[in-house]
Amino acid sequence: MPRRNDLKKIMLIGSGPIVIGQACEFDYSGTQACKALREEGYEVVLVNSNPATIMTDPEIADRTYIEPLSAPLLEEIIIQER
Repeated sequence: MPRRNDLKKIMLIGSGPIVIGQACEFDYSGTQACKALREEGYEVVLVNSNPATIMTDPEIADRTYIEPLSAPLLEEIIIQER
């Protein structure tokens, strides 16, 4: 997919609470997505309700919110990050 120059910041929504034994795949793919987007020069804002993941490491995203994944709260974060 070609780079979009009209985007500067991307919000990535984590998988939230998941079944034990299935966390690795979701955590790894989300972490790799954050890294790839940052390497492309995008500012990455991560929202995840599960603090026990590699994704929530401070080095993975530019800004991390550990909050419930509800539509009203995500909307608040979008407004705050604009």
